[in-house]
Amino acid sequence: MKISHPSTLQKFLSENDIHAHKQSSQNFLIDSNIVRKIIELAEVKEQDLIVEIGPGPGALTEGLLETGCQVIAVEKDRKLAHLLERFQLSSRRLTIYAEDFLELDLEEILKKERKPGQKIKVVANLPYHITTPILAKLVPMHSFLSDIVVMIQKEVADRLVAEKGTKDYSSFTVFLQFYTSIFYGFTVDANCFYPKPSVQSAVVRLCPKLPPEIPEPECFFALVRKAFQQRRKMIRSSLKTAYPLEKIEEACALLHIDPQIRPEQISLEQWITLYLHLR
Repeated sequence: MKISHPSTLQKFLSENDIHAHKQSSQNFLIDSNIVRKIIELAEVKEQDLIVEIGPGPGALTEGLLETGCQVIAVEKDRKLAHLLERFQLSSRRLTIYAEDFLELDLEEILKKERKPGQKIKVVANLPYHITTPILAKLVPMHSFLSDIVVMIQKEVADRLVAEKGTKDYSSFTVFLQFYTSIFYGFTVDANCFYPKPSVQSAVVRLCPKLPPEIPEPECFFALVRKAFQQRRKMIRSSLKTAYPLEKIEEACALLHIDPQIRPEQISLEQWITLYLHLR
C-alpha cells in the first residue's frame, strides 16, 4: 500500500486504529518527492545496509526497499512496527526492531547484520524531540557508519551547520564537527507531513570521520559545554571556576586569541588546542 497523499494516510491510520502522538513527535512523512530527494542525498545503492530510525507508517521504508538495499527499521511504536511487515519481500531485506532506538545495542546488531568491512548508512525522519540524543549516540560510531542523512527540525539543522561567530554555533555544533563533516541538504515544508507540524523541517547529511586524537575526549566536551552554558560571558570568566585564570590567559596567548572573546567565536581546532593546554 503506497502512502502518497494525506487522505490515503488518514484512511490507513484509521483502519488500523493508529493515532499520531504529539509527545512522540509523530508527524508522518507523506510526500513521495521528499522521499526521493532523501534517498538521492544519501546516495542509496542496492548493496547498501540502511538503518532507519522511527519509520512510522513506512513511506521512507518503502522507498528505500525499492532501491534494492537492505533495511534495518527501528520503530518504538509496536503497532507501527508490526504494520511495517507488509513491506517484507521474499528476499527478506527488511529487519524490524520494535524497540526504543536509544536503548538499542546498535553496535551488536550491526556486527551481526553487516558484511565484513561494510559501512552502514543511517537514513531517517527522526523524532524531533530526541534528535540530539540520537545523533549523540550515532556519531561516535564512525567505524561502522559512512553516512547519516536525517530529517530534523530546521531550527536544529541551522545549529548543526552553523559557523563560528554566529548565534546558532553551539557546543553541540562543536561535538558534531569533532566526529563528522556536516552538510545542509534541503528545507522541507510542513505540508509534506501528516499531521502538519508547527515547524519547518530540513534534511542534513553528516559524514562520519576519524576524530582528532586527544586524551579523554569526554573531558574536552565537558570544557566546551561549560563555556557555552555561559555563552554571553568571556572565556576567561566562564572557565575560571575550572581553571586558574593565569593558565586560561596563557592558553589564549598561545592561540593568539583575546581571552575576552565569547565561546561562539572559537573554532573546533582552537577549542582542541585550548583544552590540551589547560588539562
